[in-house]
Amino acid sequence: MSGEFKIRLLVVDDEQSIRKLCMTVGESLGFVCCEAESGEAALTLLEEQPAHMVLTDMIMPRMSGLDFLEQVKRMLPRTEVALMTGHGSIETAVQAMKLGAYDYISKPFAPLDELRLFLRRMADKVRLEEENQYLRDRSETETAVHGIIGNSVGIQHVLRLISRLKDTRTPVLISGESGTGKELVARALHYRGSLASRPFVAVDCGSLVPTLIESELFGYEKGAFTGALRSKQGLLQSADTGTIFLDEIGELPLEMQAKLLRFLQEKEVRPVGSNQKVKVDVRIMAATNRDLETDYKKGTFRKDLYFRLNVVTIHLPPLRERRSDIPILANWFLDRLAPGRDASVSGVAMKALLAYDWPGNVRELENCLERAVALGDQKLIDLSDLPASIARAEVPEKAARFEMSASADPTTDLEDIERATIQRVFVQVNGDKALAGKMLGISRATLYRKLKRYNIGLREESSSTATLQ
Repeated sequence: MSGEFKIRLLVVDDEQSIRKLCMTVGESLGFVCCEAESGEAALTLLEEQPAHMVLTDMIMPRMSGLDFLEQVKRMLPRTEVALMTGHGSIETAVQAMKLGAYDYISKPFAPLDELRLFLRRMADKVRLEEENQYLRDRSETETAVHGIIGNSVGIQHVLRLISRLKDTRTPVLISGESGTGKELVARALHYRGSLASRPFVAVDCGSLVPTLIESELFGYEKGAFTGALRSKQGLLQSADTGTIFLDEIGELPLEMQAKLLRFLQEKEVRPVGSNQKVKVDVRIMAATNRDLETDYKKGTFRKDLYFRLNVVTIHLPPLRERRSDIPILANWFLDRLAPGRDASVSGVAMKALLAYDWPGNVRELENCLERAVALGDQKLIDLSDLPASIARAEVPEKAARFEMSASADPTTDLEDIERATIQRVFVQVNGDKALAGKMLGISRATLYRKLKRYNIGLREESSSTATLQ
């Protein structure tokens, strides 16, 4: 995580002296502090700017500390809330803990070091949770990035581009059909690079309500329109110092495209209903399943925005154009969907997978295998476990044209495809089994089983053993 991480503390109490005392202690610990004199005012503040920690009085006018705690945990489950009171009881403390309170402290604070130690311990928990969340995000992303697997020319080219671009701030346009993994590529570029500890905000432009797009992206001020009861930060500002990923950018209306272009040029946002502009520094990534060049020639997409976004393009090929990756992807998905079961796909079922055109691409393949694992009761996925549309797919003539090495003859035989793929990867990594497993997207146990089955790498090991003896 970045060393610039600062704890935000909100102090809620109807007594100003208590608020000032708590804020002084919090600031001495390096926290960014703010205050509210009631639960209602505090909730408004939290909607505009979430806090990591809240220290609230138990007895307040109109809204009690327990009611406020319940509202905060509903709104911000990860925010730690501690209660302070001079009217406490064991029963109240137990009730507060059941509602999700971090802890309970009595006032007046005597000595003051008791409050300082209390806040420090609370902050330690927040930092630990933030670190764990960051590591989970990284882990999930690494797992997802491993989902961009394959030995085909197209996928290897994508992985090389990710490696080259991950540490730059260059805008990237990711193209490809639905289900090819465009968001995986965007996340890989972000989390594998220098911005990994910064925000990553994904926006599905196709799902935004047309009348609300501007307020969602740029934010709005209280009273800007009917229903705007309080100010709200926009998605672009939420991604400040990090990455904004605009999925299905081609779905944005032309009017919104013009405003987005202005943002890209000026690096500023102006919330709806505000006269003030806010500087925002983000890396832009966009994705589309449409041909934007054709769209701008037809006038349905702005030409200047297209060239602003299209600095570097990463194209994800559809699964039907990289059929040789299907066995590798199938093994990887089965290792994830059926851990410990050592599940595999029968030869006849794999031939059906290879013959099918996969209009939904990798996402459809994953869903197909998830269904097969859920419905099947055997380790072996057979033809009967596949959806009828896939099971009855006929092998087209082009299905045999896989991207194999020059030494491997194109074939539709599953074992020949698998053997040739594993052999080629094994040679590329100079026999490094751990690296070969990662490139193939299979567990070490599955790799060893297949190496033994196809007698790959075993002769060399036998020779070395014989020489040593």
